[in-house]
Amino acid sequence: MADFIYLASQSPRRRQLLEQIGVRYSLLLPEAGDDAEALEAVLPGEAPATYVRRVTALKLEAAVQRLAERGLPPAPVLCADTTVAQGRSILGKPADDADAVRMLSALAGGGHRVLTALALADGEHRLQALSDSRVRFAAASAADIAAYVASGEAAGKAGAYGIQGRAAAFVEHISGSYSGIMGLPLFETAALLRQAGVTFG
Repeated sequence: MADFIYLASQSPRRRQLLEQIGVRYSLLLPEAGDDAEALEAVLPGEAPATYVRRVTALKLEAAVQRLAERGLPPAPVLCADTTVAQGRSILGKPADDADAVRMLSALAGGGHRVLTALALADGEHRLQALSDSRVRFAAASAADIAAYVASGEAAGKAGAYGIQGRAAAFVEHISGSYSGIMGLPLFETAALLRQAGVTFG
């Protein structure tokens, strides 16, 4: 039984969500010079669910290697990755403000999926889960989109938005996991932690 985990994620939202269900964690982050973003490259023709599972598994193995190299006490390691998909098109993190405007303009007035994959290493065991939610955006004017992008919230977020922030004003309907859309589906996370014998709450 473990009473804490390592979280291999730089996302403040994932930390907040773990704290919400009473999980004790320590951060296990890449070194400043590591190119973690390189793991997120999309392979030609890759389906969104396949992509997000593969990237999460790669991030997990990199984190497990960091744990060993740093000689830290053993504990389960949790990784997650979120992607936004419109059909088979994968919308990752925007490259710049213009890219964010392009993504949000494509999402406005229609539906898309938000997929968050989880991967947990418990010694030699690997556990995985996938949250697949549907989100529908209302129509949004070019001025509304420009104002949102100017707020800075779009940067560093899959699909160029965070549902927990100002983009909530665009969201007409969701079906699935709100916490999964934020970046860490709590039902699936709790199930993986229980499978690994992690105590929390």
